[in-house]
Amino acid sequence: MLKGKALKPGDTIAIIAPASAPQVPEKVTKSVEYFERLGYRVVVGKNIEHRYGYLAGTDKERLSDLHSMIADKKVKAIFMIRGGYGTSRLVPEINYELIKQNPKIIVGYSDATALFNAIYKKTGLQSLFFGPMPGVDIWNGFDAFAEECMWKALTSTKSFGELPQAPKEITPLKKNSNAIVEGRWLGGNLTVFSAIVGTPYLSSLTDKILLFEDVGEDAYRLDRYLSQLWMSGVLDSARAILLGQFSDCGTSVKSEPPLSVEQVFSDYFSKLTVPVLTNLPFGHIPRQWTIPLGAKLRIEKNMISIIESVLA
Repeated sequence: MLKGKALKPGDTIAIIAPASAPQVPEKVTKSVEYFERLGYRVVVGKNIEHRYGYLAGTDKERLSDLHSMIADKKVKAIFMIRGGYGTSRLVPEINYELIKQNPKIIVGYSDATALFNAIYKKTGLQSLFFGPMPGVDIWNGFDAFAEECMWKALTSTKSFGELPQAPKEITPLKKNSNAIVEGRWLGGNLTVFSAIVGTPYLSSLTDKILLFEDVGEDAYRLDRYLSQLWMSGVLDSARAILLGQFSDCGTSVKSEPPLSVEQVFSDYFSKLTVPVLTNLPFGHIPRQWTIPLGAKLRIEKNMISIIESVLA
């Protein structure tokens, strides 16, 4: 198990765009200013504002920025400026040995799902954090809950412990047993995750805790992704299912009688015998956790804890 080092003021943070480009340059400059105000040095990928259609430059350019920041000994953490699309195009060409030789913190979510799961499978790196992205969450009005959670996660060598939540925020989709469930979690964005099932870039999902979120998807699309996971045996073999808030998901298609997101979830998850919790503050929402992929979790009733350290 490889661990990056916990951040401390004076360390160097890199910002790159391995998926889509920031919409405006201000999102880069204000993100740099935020980290510098806290005492960090910041370097920015040289291709961060390049564009190749919906991508932040060509695959070669985006891969070059990733590799250069991994190889740079001064860089202690790498932040994705935003998600969008593009990291799945990079995973076959990533130099995973370079990552093994230079373990460090990497932070992002959404399209980071493909990148993080591939790195975890090929290297065992523990410091892959699903958390706020500079050009989305940090540059202009960083949510206080998300900010506190992020810095606690990235600056401590201790296990995070119980993940914070508002009263009754996390709710069971169905009646759960009182048994304590422990296991390593895998997952991320449901759309991206379902697309990498069956590839060489995903670890075994047997006996894992699965954590999924998404944004702006119609119910029938979520149905399609879950159907793929069901037919693949992924859902049946899980120890628990944790679901984010699925913001702006629902039914915009008017030509057919609708199903709600809740109905779709019930159809797939109510027949499972393992705990299924919903409404977690994870992913495409301002008020979000920062949690490391592959970390060992404990679920006790509606409480979720990270029970191991992932930083050196």
